[in-house]
Amino acid sequence: MAQWAWLVALFPLLAFALMEVAPGRLRLRRDTLGTVAVAASFVVSLAVLVDVWAGARAAASWQWAQVGPVQIPMGWQVDPLSAVMLVVVNLVSLMVHVFSLSYMEGDVRYGRYYAILSLFTFSMLGLLLVDNFLGLFIFWELVGLCSFVLIGHWYEEKANSNAAMKAFLTTRVGDVAMLIGILVLFAHLGTLKYGDIWSAAQSGQLSLDVITTASLLLFGGAIGKSAQFPLHVWLPDAMAGPTPVSALIHAATMVAAGVYLVARAFPLFSLSPTALYWVAVTGGFTAIFAATIAVVQDDIKKVLAYSTISQLGYMFLGLGAGSLVAGSFHLVTQAFFKSLLFLAAGSVIHAVHTQNLHEMGGLYPRMKWTAWTWMIGALSMAGIPPLAGFWSKDEVLLAAYRSPYPILFWLALVAAFLTAFYITRATWLAFFGTARDEQRARHAHESGWRMQLPLGVLALLAAGAGLLGASWFGHPFTHFIAGSVPAGTHLAEPEPAGLVQGLALLAAVAGIAVAGGIYGGGWVSRASLIRAGRPLYVLLKRKYFVDELYGWVFVKGTVALSWLTGAFDRYIVDGIVNAVGWLGVQLAYATGDFDQAVIDGAVNGVGQAVEGGGRLLRRAQTGYVSTYLVTLATAVVAVLILLVLRR
Repeated sequence: MAQWAWLVALFPLLAFALMEVAPGRLRLRRDTLGTVAVAASFVVSLAVLVDVWAGARAAASWQWAQVGPVQIPMGWQVDPLSAVMLVVVNLVSLMVHVFSLSYMEGDVRYGRYYAILSLFTFSMLGLLLVDNFLGLFIFWELVGLCSFVLIGHWYEEKANSNAAMKAFLTTRVGDVAMLIGILVLFAHLGTLKYGDIWSAAQSGQLSLDVITTASLLLFGGAIGKSAQFPLHVWLPDAMAGPTPVSALIHAATMVAAGVYLVARAFPLFSLSPTALYWVAVTGGFTAIFAATIAVVQDDIKKVLAYSTISQLGYMFLGLGAGSLVAGSFHLVTQAFFKSLLFLAAGSVIHAVHTQNLHEMGGLYPRMKWTAWTWMIGALSMAGIPPLAGFWSKDEVLLAAYRSPYPILFWLALVAAFLTAFYITRATWLAFFGTARDEQRARHAHESGWRMQLPLGVLALLAAGAGLLGASWFGHPFTHFIAGSVPAGTHLAEPEPAGLVQGLALLAAVAGIAVAGGIYGGGWVSRASLIRAGRPLYVLLKRKYFVDELYGWVFVKGTVALSWLTGAFDRYIVDGIVNAVGWLGVQLAYATGDFDQAVIDGAVNGVGQAVEGGGRLLRRAQTGYVSTYLVTLATAVVAVLILLVLRR
């Protein structure tokens, strides 16, 4: 079945195409079409995973382009890493499709929403299947485009369109670095195919400096897509999109792409201790940085957003510590418990019509199914055994413990405590205690089966998926994923981790106990805690003022630079031109060579010509990106026609 893996990406693409061109009644059923297509894709991906688990591999390649003597192939491949991720992406996408049937029902752009969901799923699946960096970059940008559209789904509100633009521009910063890294590899090897690059790096055709430079530049793209410090600022604002979209972005598509990139390029990263060091440091710092901010968030989706940033930091920490298994395993388990938490949050928001935790409370008796599934996801993320997050988080902590930098382990351990604390806090504020808004609480109710079914499926996976990597069964995931890298790639081997598991469990239990004592037991007044640590509270509440810093440096800095260049143009450039004209007129008057009427007529004629040209150019500057794209496409086609005619 592995040889049919390309069908996994084809089904969502066909669904998107049909949604855009389908006539009449079929066009009105775009939700059904998209859901059926993703379901078919999931079934095929599951069959592919079974085949690959049995030892099968598949790949195909063809000539895509030729630039002079350089031939550029395009192809796809399926191996253990991509096979696992195909199932994860399709499963989460399917649950989001089903959940959205109720959550987005009646939305003004309901059909368009499902069309972009299908394109989004296709883009991520294509990213997983390609066998070269060119194809990866193409699908990488498609993922970014789809996320931009979905984050700004309700673009009538300025905050939503701003959030979409912020996500698009911030991730482009990392994408530029990634593109340069790809070009560095191509300049030295003349190929972009994964296998060729891994072989060349391991055989010594690339110097250590080139490997380090290319790896760090590729990691720049991962920092942007996976919202690591300092390019993390877009992800919390991305909560402006529909909650099911948040589940898809945060669990299985956009943010997962960055981690997948480093995991896919692990044969290259593993040859550079410097690159691995910076991956680990960035991940470790981001894990605790985002966790501290999540502690004081009032918006239930913002809590989960900063939690996602922190958990992604965990994944990079595991990869940077030299463990491909730790990073990729936590990516898989996080996809299940984080998508579960986001969809459960969506169920709550759908019921009480608010995202503010301080306007909830006392929802458990009225929403028991949502509450129980949320708690399974929360305990899994906190790292309570035997739930999935316990096994994968311990792999990351073990990798950090074995690394040459002990500080990374302690950072990860503190982040584990904070994770348990803030998710327990959110759980109590949402579901337990007294209702802080009686009217909302009275009207709270469970949603229909189309929202409850995805919660149940994801709860089962958040509870049991970790057993695939459990020591109880001999670490099957570890041995399976090792088949994704060439022979000779250094992989950290699993080993007994009693001390690490004990410390991790202690941190998780302590976080739950402290949060439960403060919010449920009333050990200490929250108001008194805030007063006692007011400066720290303000610092965390304002997210370390990073957004304000970016606003001053980049937004206001750009405006100031624009004003300066405008002033230079008005007063210096125009001043010189006007001064030359004035001097010319004065000289003409002084020498008597020209009659005043002739001079005035010439000046007026030139002025009218300039004004007419300005009006013509002003019409071309419409301000619409679509117009510029059409103009650019027309110019490209014209140049291509001229080149063909010349040949």
